[in-house]
Amino acid sequence: MVETVGFKEGSWLDNDGHPHAEALRTTERFRRIDFGHMEMAVTIDAPMAYSRPWTSGTMRFVLRPDTGLLEHPCENNRDLDRLEQIWNKQAPPAPPPLAEGR
Repeated sequence: MVETVGFKEGSWLDNDGHPHAEALRTTERFRRIDFGHMEMAVTIDAPMAYSRPWTSGTMRFVLRPDTGLLEHPCENNRDLDRLEQIWNKQAPPAPPPLAEGR
């Protein structure tokens, strides 16, 4: 289990743009199903943004033989800038404005 705090307000939880506040606390739970598979679920506790904690759907990963799991430390601004570039490319185009008089 991994608990994380200290998030920067204004970033998103995911590519869908779910918000959070600085009081966000995440709890990631990992479980090895068998030799080659792992599951992970994340509980989001952000009392300023949501009425109660909620848990993501279970994510499943295939673990390849003779490889290791690498740590990915978050480097706040650098990672946030890169993620914003990715998110902006994935964002659907804005709908055209409605004509006046409609």
